[in-house]
Amino acid sequence: MKTYLPDTENIKPLGRTYLLNDTLWLTLSGSGAAFDFHGTKAAVTFLGDSIASRPDCKSNLSRIAVYLNGARVVDDRIDRPEKEYVIFESEEARDCHVEIVKLSEAAMSTVGLKCISADAEGGIRPAKSSSRYIEFIGDSITCGYGVDDEVIDHPFTTGVEDVTKSYAYLTAQMLDADYSMVSLSGYGIISGYIEEGQPKKEDQALPPYYDRLAYSEGEYMGKIPQNIQWDFRRQPDLVVINLGTNDDSYTQDFPDRQEEYRIAYIDFLKLVRSRNPQAKLLCTLGIMGDRLFPVIESAVDAYRAETKDCNISSMRFDEQLPEDGYAADWHPTAVTHKKAADKLAAEIRRLMKWQ
Repeated sequence: MKTYLPDTENIKPLGRTYLLNDTLWLTLSGSGAAFDFHGTKAAVTFLGDSIASRPDCKSNLSRIAVYLNGARVVDDRIDRPEKEYVIFESEEARDCHVEIVKLSEAAMSTVGLKCISADAEGGIRPAKSSSRYIEFIGDSITCGYGVDDEVIDHPFTTGVEDVTKSYAYLTAQMLDADYSMVSLSGYGIISGYIEEGQPKKEDQALPPYYDRLAYSEGEYMGKIPQNIQWDFRRQPDLVVINLGTNDDSYTQDFPDRQEEYRIAYIDFLKLVRSRNPQAKLLCTLGIMGDRLFPVIESAVDAYRAETKDCNISSMRFDEQLPEDGYAADWHPTAVTHKKAADKLAAEIRRLMKWQ
């Protein structure tokens, strides 16, 4: 088999990725690569980060999936410095479409796509890009936190986190759109999630990391993604923001805290707009509670009035229902995510005039 580097000559990047020493660094949920070939065999090799070899971090290992012609043929967590998977083998040459997706989030760990090996006529080539591109900014809901574990009192583990079952990924699939996800569990606009009586968690605010590749506890080839500037080269048609669920644990019904959130939300909208001058902005909330949604509406109105930017709107999600169940830590189930995706996709079709 011939070995191919995971660069843009051979693969289409999915989401935010970074080529580091000829290895494609996958950090955020949904990041990955896609390629096509006609051949008889293919394999992919991954490199683990600093978390992969630590026995005390088994619950934080990167979970990856590999799809062959739409079927998931690999679903594993990277628990060693290097892992190779044979993803296709046939006596007769066949057309193959391969997608590699990081199922788990950046904060816990990262992974590198070292190379692709294939017996392929004419080599491998990047998968075709969509003319539509959506960026999703969110928290654990966007990451697909706990979706594979429908026991509400179970703790977090990357082994049951699957972004392909999240409303964001499903929405992109429904609309045949390329996507990028900037999502970190527990993070918000001004505070991460807190228990009652705890102080505000300012270190779990997402906006400071928006300009970066990602945030992670995992070190890779001596680097951390929060030290790498994101280039915003490919501009999205639409940016969907779904932040406030964790802030709500801090703001609750306190008017001064809600006002703090509102002001910071306006500032974040200005940051997102400065990086994405032409994109429509869609501000959402509600899957795990919608108390802050009126504050978001107020922030959107104030931003629009101040900037004269009318390329922005808001949408309230329906709150998850008991009859649809709850995943780990009261997070949405696959059923809830699907309902949210249906609603969001319909709104995006209307907003973007996409058929």
